Amino acid sequence: MSEIVTADIGGTNARFAVATIADGAVLELSEPVTLPVRDHDSLGSAWRAFQERHGRPLPKQAALALACPVQGEVLTMANSPWIITRATLPDELGVEEPLLVNDFEAVAHAVASLDASCLPHLSGPDRPLPSEGTIVAIGPGTGLGTASIIRRDGRVLVCGAEGGHIGFAPFDAFEDRLLDKLRAVHGRVSAERVISGPGIIPICASLAEERGDSLHGLDDRQIWTLALEGHDRLAVEGMTRFCRALGAFAGDMALAHCASGVVIAGGLGKRLMNVLPSSDFAERFVAKGRFETMLRRIPVRMIRYPEPGLFGAASALARRLDEAAQAT
Repeated sequence: MSEIVTADIGGTNARFAVATIADGAVLELSEPVTLPVRDHDSLGSAWRAFQERHGRPLPKQAALALACPVQGEVLTMANSPWIITRATLPDELGVEEPLLVNDFEAVAHAVASLDASCLPHLSGPDRPLPSEGTIVAIGPGTGLGTASIIRRDGRVLVCGAEGGHIGFAPFDAFEDRLLDKLRAVHGRVSAERVISGPGIIPICASLAEERGDSLHGLDDRQIWTLALEGHDRLAVEGMTRFCRALGAFAGDMALAHCASGVVIAGGLGKRLMNVLPSSDFAERFVAKGRFETMLRRIPVRMIRYPEPGLFGAASALARRLDEAAQAT
């Protein structure tokens, strides 16, 4: 057994833990430490704050899940001002060269490693994720993450992606109007502009405008709280619209990858766990014209695990270290 540091660096929060690993698997995670990104000017600053809270020297092996593409030497976070330079990370963090994975690649590693009990049913056939084929992981949060797990002949390959930045595809007249309004502000409109935590604002603003109402200066967190508590009719309708858009996007991703399984994750995925099964998610997921029959055969599940990004990043490094040990 050995210990490694695992981190999940998002646009809103940076999460850290120490993982105990053995034989390519994660045995245990320490209690996670969550630090708001806005309170730190860099990853190094947040890392030092975690080290201070940990209270003893940190392990020298580390895995970092980052909410940005991880190709290249200089990495720019998608929804925060942090810039990460790969070459300086070992000195900055006091570790050996860390493993860097996309944040949703980390979630996909978690999906590939977690027990089926952590993946409750959402829609489609109520059966386990397939042992062969492609599984797509999708997660709305501060942004919109995607990744895929490819299972072939007993082997598992996890691939990060940036599917949240494809163009938003409207499904009905309301979404046509929403797209027009967003295009006037942003030019090109990605799916993430609508299907993410902040996406509830333009959805509700558009609904309010069409009714001669207003949002009264509410931010996205306040709107989500009102929606989930069911205390505000506009917020609840905005959430309903959001679930429909998420279902349509998830179906598009499944179709694009010829997926044999889909998992909904992300911070909002977790908060919507009790909402999505009774929403119009499933109806929009399968509404793919000639391919509806194929989409109906795909099991869609959610992830019920406190910190899948931390677990997944640790799993990726545990597997890599085990493979390296077996090769020597």
